[in-house]
Amino acid sequence: MMVLCITYTKEVLMFPPRLLRDSSASPPPLLRAHMGLASNYLKMPKLCPRTVYRHGTVGTSFNQHPSTDIRGHRGSAAKTETPEKTEFNMSHSLDSLTDFELTEDVGMRDMAAKGSADVEADRGSFTQLSDRGPLRVDWSGPGDPENPQNWPTQKSFGHVIIVAVLSMIVNIAATIVAPGISLLIEEFNIQNETVATLSVTIYLLGFALGPLFISAFSEMYGRLVVYHTSNIVFIAFVIGCALSRNTPEYMVFRFLSGFAGAAPLTIGGGTIADVIPLERRGFASSLFGLGPLLGPVIGPVVGGFLSAALGWRWTFWLVAILGGAAAIGTFIFMRETHPNVLLERKAARLRRETGNQEIKSKFDKGLKGRQVLLASLIRPTQLLIFSPVVLIISIYVALVFGLLYLLFASFSTLFEDVYGFGTGISGLSYLGIGVGELVGLAVFGALSDKILKQRMAADRLDKPKPEYRLIMMIWFSPIIAAGLFIFGWTAQYHIHWIVPIIGTFFVGYGAFFVILPSQLYLVDLFGSEAAASALGANTLLRSLSGAFLPVAGPALYATLNYGWGNTLLGFLALAFAPAPIFFYKYGEWLRSKTVVKF
Repeated sequence: MMVLCITYTKEVLMFPPRLLRDSSASPPPLLRAHMGLASNYLKMPKLCPRTVYRHGTVGTSFNQHPSTDIRGHRGSAAKTETPEKTEFNMSHSLDSLTDFELTEDVGMRDMAAKGSADVEADRGSFTQLSDRGPLRVDWSGPGDPENPQNWPTQKSFGHVIIVAVLSMIVNIAATIVAPGISLLIEEFNIQNETVATLSVTIYLLGFALGPLFISAFSEMYGRLVVYHTSNIVFIAFVIGCALSRNTPEYMVFRFLSGFAGAAPLTIGGGTIADVIPLERRGFASSLFGLGPLLGPVIGPVVGGFLSAALGWRWTFWLVAILGGAAAIGTFIFMRETHPNVLLERKAARLRRETGNQEIKSKFDKGLKGRQVLLASLIRPTQLLIFSPVVLIISIYVALVFGLLYLLFASFSTLFEDVYGFGTGISGLSYLGIGVGELVGLAVFGALSDKILKQRMAADRLDKPKPEYRLIMMIWFSPIIAAGLFIFGWTAQYHIHWIVPIIGTFFVGYGAFFVILPSQLYLVDLFGSEAAASALGANTLLRSLSGAFLPVAGPALYATLNYGWGNTLLGFLALAFAPAPIFFYKYGEWLRSKTVVKF
């Protein structure tokens, strides 16, 4: 007994100097045991535990760092005991906290700070990354109601519908002025053919550049504030287009409205990834995909009659009215969904309640706003440079998107000059593409998730591979070329107007199965956190193509006419048809070889 007392006294006296030399030092065995007993007696959490408590209710989680052994000392992997997710509930009274222990020894300075967190963090969820690292806040288990993926179906799909409506409106704005462009050209006395084409497509240049900044702002401030801000700015610049007095004013406002309008296209896929689990994402994404596909078709149909009746300026007033109604709905019904932002708010709340400034979100990388902005500006470019999957898929989508806008830009000339349509009726020529996309939507909605489940069962997987999204792209994308051949040659020989429009039906049908599956593929590939950057890279290329490829249309058709001109475009589309086959077969291997680090 005397030896034990002497040993204990020596440990008590020697530990403080050792702690001053090394703040991560563990208390000696006897002192550690005494502190554990004292914790139990005082109904406080044990400060120097050795065992892992497994509570019956899911709650907070601590993960042992792989390079730290069970005593908190640096050691080899052989000494490491790493429970994948040891979980316990912290929503108890002070008395109940005697039942659990942390899984690491820590320095005395850290113990005092964490004691308050253990007592007060009744809604927190932590991961201890190292013996001196911060506590990382996570969701409180798989059923956490704060996690948007656990929201009721009505609320989740309500957000999907809002994003789809916003996407539809900004895409309607892209082409609604196209049928009345001759009226705008006459009023502003535009003589240059390139400027005349850009008066429609410069909006897409804003679509190309906007995502670079919008994705950064969504990372820093969340998706909701970006939706609200962009809606207001978009409406303001659309009104500017309606009130513009000359070509430069119109071009500037048109570009800036596209810049602000890119928000739902940039972060809409991320919103869907936030609120819809992967295995149920097919139908939700098909709703979202209606915007980029049907919006440019609905725009000219409405714009043709509106321009003929009230003038081209009223096309922009209509867009402003629709945008205002959607903005009001967004303010009323939409909530923040970004997991990074939600967990950061949770961590901030816990820091206020506990006074422990070491509590951080699990997504917190310690970056300042300027660093986040710079990273988000660079990230889409990084993906295009270092990820062959993103680059090739984005080029394919850009080509198809550019082809659609080239057709949109040529319809007014073809159907008004060759087939004698009026300004109002010429807008109906866009319906061929629209009906094709609607049929594509119906087929996609019926088959997408079924194909995923069948492939999962065949491959005996619990979760689908992202490559499964490419199956229908493989089946249907070659139809684009067939549609272009039909459209081009029947237009050249002035066959009845319904036949070229039937050709555009096949173009629209095939385009749907390139654009939408590619978005789903990228979202599944990069998840909620990086989906905005992946879609931003995709949107950057496709919008640049949509802005500038139509400029080449008049020269292309003047040189090769509609027949060979569209045949050339059809062969370009066919050249990329093997890409989804390659990625379906080798995509997983290729991704493992080309990891992009952010």
